[in-house]
Amino acid sequence: MLQAMNTGHDGSLTTIHANSTRDVLLRLETLMLLAGIDIPEKAIRELISSSIDLVVQIARFSDGTRKVSSVSEIVGMEQETITMQEIFLFEKTGIGEKGQVLGNFRPTGIRPKFMERMIRSGVHLPTELFSP
Repeated sequence: MLQAMNTGHDGSLTTIHANSTRDVLLRLETLMLLAGIDIPEKAIRELISSSIDLVVQIARFSDGTRKVSSVSEIVGMEQETITMQEIFLFEKTGIGEKGQVLGNFRPTGIRPKFMERMIRSGVHLPTELFSP
């Protein structure tokens, strides 16, 4: 999957089960190590970092609904660590009268680095979209 995503063709999508956006990276690294391929851990992390732009976390809440709970961007590498920044998150504000989870999906205030690439591709999103 990571090799296919890193061929220079934009537009890949996959799913993986993990507890958080950060855990997705650890899960991918673990799956690659379990495959028995003899690649150094740093090379695996660099492959993950160069292959994936966004990680979207969907969580099941206490009322049984599933909501996007986090959207994080993979920014790159700092030494041997993949760096991420959360762009959007779901903030639970309470429980409604019928047990439904209440909350808001909101921006964190971080403007994603991939925006320049989107603009070059002709996609223009309002900057207010990323304002908290």
